[in-house]
Amino acid sequence: MPSPSLSAHHDAGTLPPAGGEAPAVDGRAARWQSHREERRRELIKAARKAVHTLGSDASMEDIAAAASTSKSVYYRYFGDKAGLQQAMGEIVLGQMQRRMKEAAESAQTPREGLFAMVSAYLQMAESSPNVYAFITRLSPGEPSAQDAIAASGALGHFFESISAMIAQPMREHLGAEKEALIDYWPAAAIGLVRNAGEKWLSSPPSPTKPEQQTMAARITDWLCVGIAAELKTNSR
Repeated sequence: MPSPSLSAHHDAGTLPPAGGEAPAVDGRAARWQSHREERRRELIKAARKAVHTLGSDASMEDIAAAASTSKSVYYRYFGDKAGLQQAMGEIVLGQMQRRMKEAAESAQTPREGLFAMVSAYLQMAESSPNVYAFITRLSPGEPSAQDAIAASGALGHFFESISAMIAQPMREHLGAEKEALIDYWPAAAIGLVRNAGEKWLSSPPSPTKPEQQTMAARITDWLCVGIAAELKTNSR
């Protein structure tokens, strides 16, 4: 008798066995899922290396060639380029979030924590601008002008998590009576950090472009005290 197919097993598994016991896990299905997940990780890793080298506008064909496979393989695992951007973004943004959290945990004050997080964010984005741009921008010709990852929620979740990380030490430092500030300021801070950071990241090298630590310090100053100290007033 031929062995039952995965589909047949799934159908049988919809009815609980007598005695209320959980249905047995199909070993072949588990092995196939494990293999598929491992292959998916390998393809993302290869794509990340390709984008780092080729640039954020690398095509699926370019990425597949660099990974020594076919474009159809990437489409089979990720659906389309936006799907690959999403999958890569989840990994890269997860790594960035962990690095920022580690940096903030070693800080002694909320301001030091802000600087540590901003610095870690800029540092990781600067380590591969092509990869950062790939996971946060749609490719030319895409129908939507929104961020690829923001449209799917991953980038939005990343910045929501960072907002919560910023709010926690503020809540401890300021107290519950400042809850309105704690609710709104982190969201505004994220906008400043992201927009200033991405403009800095995309700016070509020049004598006036700040170093990474200097830029992180400036952004932290803008977050904490604004730009009032840098504005020149006419005393006449």
